[in-house]
Amino acid sequence: MAIEINGTATEAAPRPGQCLRTFLREQGNFGVKKGCDGGDCGACTVHVDGKPVHSCIYPAVRAEGHSVTTVEGLSSGEELHPVQEQFLENQGFQCGFCTAGMMMTAATFDEEQKANLPRNLKGNLCRCTGYRSIADAVCGGHTHAPDGDAAASAGPEAINTGRLGDNVPAPAGRAVVTGTARYTLDVPPEQLPGLLHLKLLRSPHAHARIVSIDTTAALQVPGVVAVFTHEDAPARLFSTAQHELYTDDPDDTRVLDNVVRFIGQRVAAVVAESVGAAEAGARAIKVEYELLDAVFSPQEALQPGAPAIHGEKDGETARISRPQNNVVAEVHSELGNVEAGFAAADFIHENTYQTQRVQHVAMETHCSIAWVEPSENPGEDRLMVRSSSQVPFLVRRTLARVFDLPEDRIRVVAGRVGGGFGGKQEVLTEDLVAMAALKLRRPVQLEFTRTEQFTATTTRHPFTIKVKAGASRDGHLTAMQLDVVTNTGAYGNHAPGVMFHGCGESLAVYNCANKKVDAQAVYTNTVPAGAFRGYGLSQMIFAIESAVDELAVGIGMDPLDFRLKNMVRPGDDMLSTNPEPEEDVFYGSYGLDQCVALVRDALERGEKRYRDAGLDNFGPGWVTGVGSALSMIDTVPPRGHFAHTRLRLLPDGTFDAAVGTAEFGNGTTTVHAQLAATALSTTASKVAVRQSDTDLVEHDTGAFGSAGTVVAGQATLLAAQELALRIRAVAAVFAGVPEADCVLEDGAARCGERVVHFAEVYDAAQQQGVELAAEGRWGGTPRSVAFNVHGFRVAVNTGTGELRILQSVQAADAGVVVNPRQCRGQVEGGIAQALGVALYEEVRVNDVGRVTTDILRQYHIPSFADVPRSEVYFAKTNDQMGPLGAKSMSESPFNPVAPALANAIRNATGVRFAALPIARDKIYLALKDADASAPT
Repeated sequence: MAIEINGTATEAAPRPGQCLRTFLREQGNFGVKKGCDGGDCGACTVHVDGKPVHSCIYPAVRAEGHSVTTVEGLSSGEELHPVQEQFLENQGFQCGFCTAGMMMTAATFDEEQKANLPRNLKGNLCRCTGYRSIADAVCGGHTHAPDGDAAASAGPEAINTGRLGDNVPAPAGRAVVTGTARYTLDVPPEQLPGLLHLKLLRSPHAHARIVSIDTTAALQVPGVVAVFTHEDAPARLFSTAQHELYTDDPDDTRVLDNVVRFIGQRVAAVVAESVGAAEAGARAIKVEYELLDAVFSPQEALQPGAPAIHGEKDGETARISRPQNNVVAEVHSELGNVEAGFAAADFIHENTYQTQRVQHVAMETHCSIAWVEPSENPGEDRLMVRSSSQVPFLVRRTLARVFDLPEDRIRVVAGRVGGGFGGKQEVLTEDLVAMAALKLRRPVQLEFTRTEQFTATTTRHPFTIKVKAGASRDGHLTAMQLDVVTNTGAYGNHAPGVMFHGCGESLAVYNCANKKVDAQAVYTNTVPAGAFRGYGLSQMIFAIESAVDELAVGIGMDPLDFRLKNMVRPGDDMLSTNPEPEEDVFYGSYGLDQCVALVRDALERGEKRYRDAGLDNFGPGWVTGVGSALSMIDTVPPRGHFAHTRLRLLPDGTFDAAVGTAEFGNGTTTVHAQLAATALSTTASKVAVRQSDTDLVEHDTGAFGSAGTVVAGQATLLAAQELALRIRAVAAVFAGVPEADCVLEDGAARCGERVVHFAEVYDAAQQQGVELAAEGRWGGTPRSVAFNVHGFRVAVNTGTGELRILQSVQAADAGVVVNPRQCRGQVEGGIAQALGVALYEEVRVNDVGRVTTDILRQYHIPSFADVPRSEVYFAKTNDQMGPLGAKSMSESPFNPVAPALANAIRNATGVRFAALPIARDKIYLALKDADASAPT
C-alpha cells in the first residue's frame, strides 16, 4: 500500500525500522524538522488522516495506506491555510524552526482546544518566542496588553511605511509558514550527488590517552567508506570558539586528538553511505585506552597535585594562563581600598552564589555539509561548506588555518539557522566534514543528535561567586569584593572572554569607589562550556543583584531606591576591573532611570489590579512578594567587530543588499531592510537582503555579542546613505536641476516639480555610465551601553514550595526601536529562556563526568504552560552611536530575570536562594529548614 503525501501517492517504500520523519524528508518534504527524535519537541509534527502525530516516533510503515499531510500540503496553491495566515500576521515565530510543527498541531484545534493552549500545545516547544506571539497566532488575533504597555500594544495593525519604527514583517515569513524556508540540511539530494554521512565514536572516559585504534571491523561494515582517527587529522591546535581576534581564545583543541578529556569527546569519524551504516561502523571500532586521573570541579582542579588537563601544552604559545594549574585565564584587580570600604560600611553582606550549566537547546542541532567544487585549473578547487553557524566568515578563517588553505579557496554559507544563543559561535562540525570532503572528494554531512548536543557541544559556564559587599546607613555602596571561579570544562573555548565580560558591566553599572575582583577560569574533565546568551553577565548579575538586594534590606531601604542611588549616571565612569574606563565605551544614550521608573510603575499598577479584583489573598500558607534587578551591557564586543555591506539599485527600482550577518531568529534581515529603506525613502519590502555567504561581502565578524543591528546594521545604513546621494546625483542630471533641489521620497527622486521613479533613475544611470551601488563598513567602535530592568510579583506556598508568577515586567533601553514587534519578541524570548534557567534547567554531570540530562525529556525547557505573559516597556532614548539611534537588544533581556525572581521570592519568604535553579523542591526544603530553625 502506498503512502499518500499531500494528496499524491508515493511509489517509495519505507525501509525497515524507518521513522516517518526521515521518510518524509527523503521525499522532499523539508518542512518536517528534526529537533529531538524522541517525540519531545513537536518540530516534526504532521497529520496522518487529519490527526497530528510526532513523525520522529511514528513508524513510517504504519502510514502505508493512509493520508499524510505536511506543512507543505497545508496550503492550497497560493492560498494559505488560516493558521498560516495568523502565524504570518502575528509574527508567531523568530528562527522559525519549530513553526511548521506548531502550526500542524494548531491547525487541528477547535475553539475548546484553543481555550486551553497550556494543555494542547504542551507537545510543541519553542526556544525563541516566549509563546505570546504563538498564542496570538493560534487564537487568531492580537491580544490586549495591560495599560501603558506601549511595546505590547504595537500589534500587526501598526505596519505602515515599512521603515524605521514600523512593525515590518519578517521577509522570510511566508517561506517559514509554508515550510519552504531552507535551513542547513534542507538540500535536495540531486544537488549533492553521492552524499555521504559522518558519525562519531565518542569517548566513554573522562580522561584517557588513546593507545591504539583498530578500524578493521568498521571498514568491513557494508556502506562504510572511510574511518578517520587522530593519525589522519591535522596536528594544528586551534579553538572551537570564534572571535574577530582568534588570539582571544586558547589554542587547546585538535580536530581529532590522541588524548580525550571528557566523556563524549570525538575519538574517530566514520563516513558511510547512510547514517545507519556510519553508526554501525562507529560501534565496530575497537579502542585501547590508558586511563588518566580526572577532576570534575574547579575546586578539585585547583588543588596542589591535581592532574593537569592540558599540562603538556606551552602556556604562552597556546595562550593558557597556567596550564600546570588548570587555569585558563585569570584577573586580579583592586580599585580603591576595599578594606577601608568595609570599615566604613554600616552593613556587610557575604554569601556564595552559584550558577549552573545550561544548554542552549537551539531547536536545530549543530549540522553542516561540505563538498569540493572542482575547478578547471589544477589546485584551484574550492572547499564548500553549508553550516548552521552564527559566524560563517570566522568558520572560513578557522578552516583555512586548520587545513592550511587560502581563504579564497573556501566558501561558507549559512542558510536560515534554527536558533543559536551563542552555541553556534563555535566550530563543532565544520572541521570534520571539511576533513572528510577534502580526503574523499565527495559531499559529507554531519548532523548531531539531541543527545550529542547535551553531551558533546557546549554549555553555559557554571560560576561560583563569593560576594562581600558593604553599604552605609545612608544608602551608598562602600565596597564590593568578588572571588569568582568559572568552570570551562575540558577546553577553554570562550573561557577568557566569558570571565572578563562577566566581571565587566555587572560591576560597572554601580558607582562604588572600592571594588576588588579575583577571577579564574578553570579546566575540568567535563563537557566544555562556551558562549551563551549574556556571555558571563547573567551569572555575575545573579550574584551582584542578589547581594544589592540584601544590602538594601540590611539598611532598611527600598531595593529600587537603593539601586537608583548607586547606579551609574551619564558622566560617571563605568569601572569594573580596570582603574580607567574603556576608551571606546560611552553613554550613547541613557535610559536606565526610565527603565526603573517603568518597572516600578507597572508593579504598582499590577498590585492595584490584583487588589481591585480581589486576587491579593491566596489563602492560608501563601505569601506574596515583589523583586527587581537591573543590568547593563556594552552594545558591541571589545577589540573590533567588523561588517561590510554592498547595496545596489536594480532595474525595477528595488534594491539588493548583500550583508554578511546571519539570521537565526535575531531579526537582522528585517532590521537591515528597514534601515536601508529609511535612508533610501522606500519600503522594506523593496529591499531584498542576501546574507550569510562568504562570497557576498569582504568580511563580517558574525552575529554574536548583539552586533547584528549596531554593527552590521550600521554598515548597511552607511551603504544606503551613500547610495541615496548617488541616486540624487543621477536624478538631478536626468531632470536638469541642481542636486540640492533633488530629494528622495516614496520610492522616487523629487527633482523640483518632477518626480523620477527609481526605475527611471536606474535607466538614467545606465545612460550616464554610472553604476548605482555603494558599500558600507563598520568596525564596532565607538560602543554604547544598553540597559534592562526586570520586575516580578510572585506568590509562594510556604507549605508546598509552589511558586506562582503573578506579574512579569521588563523595561528595556533599546534606543530608537527599529521594529517594536520584533524587538518585543526578542525581549519575551529572553525572559522565557531565563525563566527556564532560573527555575529548572540544569545540565547535570555525575561523579564520573557523564552528562545525565541528555534528552529533552530529562532536561525541561519552558513549554507554553510555563511562561507568563510579560509586560514589555521601552525607554524613550536615541543613541548617538547606533544606526538611526538604535541599540542592541538580543542578549540583554536575559540577564536581569533570574536575580529579579530570586529577589521576589526573598521578599515573599525571607529566604535567600543563592544557587540556581530555584526548583520547587529547593523552595520547599529551604522553607522547611527556615521554619525549623526559627526561634520558638
